[in-house]
Amino acid sequence: MSDINIEAKSILEKASKKMDKTIEAFKKELNTIRSNRANPAMLEGIMVEYYGTEVPINQIATINVPEPRVLLIQPYDKNSLSAIEKAILKSDLNLNPQNDGNVIRLILPEMTQERRMELVKLVKNKLEEAKVAIRNVRRDANDEIKKLTGISKDEQKHYQDEVQKITDNHIKILEELAHKKEQSILEI
Repeated sequence: MSDINIEAKSILEKASKKMDKTIEAFKKELNTIRSNRANPAMLEGIMVEYYGTEVPINQIATINVPEPRVLLIQPYDKNSLSAIEKAILKSDLNLNPQNDGNVIRLILPEMTQERRMELVKLVKNKLEEAKVAIRNVRRDANDEIKKLTGISKDEQKHYQDEVQKITDNHIKILEELAHKKEQSILEI
């Protein structure tokens, strides 16, 4: 295998890895979007003021799902209960924490059809952002292939077709993930 082929294959692998990372980031984003079931990942973005420092909620408390629509937050330090409660109230989750002095319960209300449609729209926006990120990786990979010296037009076209195949596969995965999330949001 020539050096050019090795370089081109390296470009393809690098692009594929970057696209894989985009998919992982997209999965994490989807987990933070509420569906009909409670999910501890919904609280991932929440930062709590703890002794003067902002810390992720999952570092100062355990988060369990005792029932399908209930999150139970048990802090390691009971003094942090009010700080956790404030952080949840400040978040965009629109949930009312119930503090009993030991734990905080978050009961997810039934979603209205209007709220479901807002969340589906949010999923579609996140999907589009992820697709754009993948297309940017494709563009960068194609630019790198064009810059390879000593590569014939046919080989260049072949490698660009390979980049397109990788792109199409990754976008298909994103669309399947988004579709599943939409189904779980719309499920009553």
